[in-house]
Amino acid sequence: MYAPSTSSQRSLQLGVGILAAGAAVALLYYGRVFFITVIIAAIIAFLLEPMVEFFMKMRFPRGLASFVVCSIALVFLYFAGLGVYTEATAMVDDLPAYSERINELVDSVSMRMEHFQESVYRTVVPRRFQEGAVEAPPAPKQPAPRAPKKKPDTEPTVVAPVIQEVRVRPEPTPPFNYIYDYLRSFYSVLLMASFVPFLVYFILSWRDHVRGRVLVMVGAETRYTVAKALDGVADMVRAYVIGNFLLGLLLSVASALLFASVKLPYWIVVAPMSGFLSLAPYIGLPLALIPPLLASLTLKEPAALYLFLTASVAVLHLLALNLLYPKFVGSRVHLNPLVVTLALMFWGMLWGGIGLLLAIPMTAALKAVCDNVGSLQPYGRLLGD
Repeated sequence: MYAPSTSSQRSLQLGVGILAAGAAVALLYYGRVFFITVIIAAIIAFLLEPMVEFFMKMRFPRGLASFVVCSIALVFLYFAGLGVYTEATAMVDDLPAYSERINELVDSVSMRMEHFQESVYRTVVPRRFQEGAVEAPPAPKQPAPRAPKKKPDTEPTVVAPVIQEVRVRPEPTPPFNYIYDYLRSFYSVLLMASFVPFLVYFILSWRDHVRGRVLVMVGAETRYTVAKALDGVADMVRAYVIGNFLLGLLLSVASALLFASVKLPYWIVVAPMSGFLSLAPYIGLPLALIPPLLASLTLKEPAALYLFLTASVAVLHLLALNLLYPKFVGSRVHLNPLVVTLALMFWGMLWGGIGLLLAIPMTAALKAVCDNVGSLQPYGRLLGD
């Protein structure tokens, strides 16, 4: 006798769940700049937390330790950016050589394509159609008809006044307007990015305070579960990001040694770019090939060099993916390939390229929550490998 009410309640719960999921997806999409900023700041804070704890062991207060760690991170970013800027200015001076080399390659490829099309045409099309039909004899020229004599005009000719168009020369647009128009589309992104250092500092300095308030808000029976889930999320994200960073650093050093051995231009910048791009899921190999191949355009012997660069980057990528990645990252994350693929598709569709980078750590954090909450452990096993 209670079946109809139970069925209606289930239908109502299902409808509410679908509406809640749709609202959550819409909120994540339209508020993506805000959520991406907060997530990136939280990930950076998870990475810097061990350094804060190190300074706290030296009798530093948490606020001062957080300030010192954030200052060290900013100084490191400044010197890294200074090195990239120095190499970029040198690369700008070589742009004419790059453009000339690219034009030569484009001309060479176009000529080869024309020869290929011509050879395919000669192979496929019969010879009688290639030679063309016999030309018909030219038709005899007919005398052009004479124009009738024009009668003299008796009426006077009225000459229309000539109106000269006056063109107003537009004033040159100042450079500030160009810069403003270019940056206006990125205003929200730049505005949110400016909050990242402050968010990182406040997350680090107020960690204990916020954690204590969150645990007070929940009931006493779930306080241990919530604390364990928070620690699991922090450990999972920290392990994933640090594992990827160490693996990218190892690939960068190996790439730098290989690129320096062939005297590749700008190998100091190209090697880290290739090493860290190699870690991109599914498309890491083609992305890792782009920087060294572009840097080698100005060299005079590109054939053997291209083969060496392609083979070396491919070997490093395969070794990192099959041997090093399971030890550095896979043993800590424990996500099955199907979940990883679906997460990349979902977050890439929702947040674009940055979603592809954040998909795996966010999914790993979700799995950590499911593993530490008793009622959600079946979902954690579903996400696991």
